[in-house]
Amino acid sequence: MKTRKFLSVAFMAVVFGATSFAQKTVMVGGAAMYPSKNIVENAVNSKDHTTLVAAVQAAGLVETLQSKGPFTVFAPTNAAFDKLPAGTVDTLLKPENLKTLQTILTYHVVAGKMNAVDIAKAIKAGNGKAILKTVSGGTLTAWMKGKDLYITDENGGQSKVTIADVNQSNGVIHVVDTVVLPKK
Repeated sequence: MKTRKFLSVAFMAVVFGATSFAQKTVMVGGAAMYPSKNIVENAVNSKDHTTLVAAVQAAGLVETLQSKGPFTVFAPTNAAFDKLPAGTVDTLLKPENLKTLQTILTYHVVAGKMNAVDIAKAIKAGNGKAILKTVSGGTLTAWMKGKDLYITDENGGQSKVTIADVNQSNGVIHVVDTVVLPKK
């Protein structure tokens, strides 16, 4: 009887312990972002990221963002792209601007999976700032203002993380309100 009771308690501990570590589904752009799906599989369903998805497709980066990763993606919303000067997105989507588009998009990606807690720890360790190396070879500076997480690009442009920790099977997305740009 004691053994059965012990096994029952152990089983419950494993079940409830595992669920406390389970990644939750987050709503972004009116769509559920499932932790079991990869970055592209989730992003295509977000009404707030149609411009980003079109840009990723035009840049030929779909396969990369569907790969094992892991990646940390700072994903600009459609409203973030709308903040760019008129005609910028249309110009970037032209085939002759493929390299520039790829550089801008990969500037929003950091190799490895960094949840908000990981970024906050890096910020604390860096005395208020964390330098993040992007896949494009540039850097982003992460910092906190109160409880809000921000990233600053190499030109001093700032973007606020509006939805953090959207876990994916191959990394994590942090939704941002402004497109960050690498140094020219």
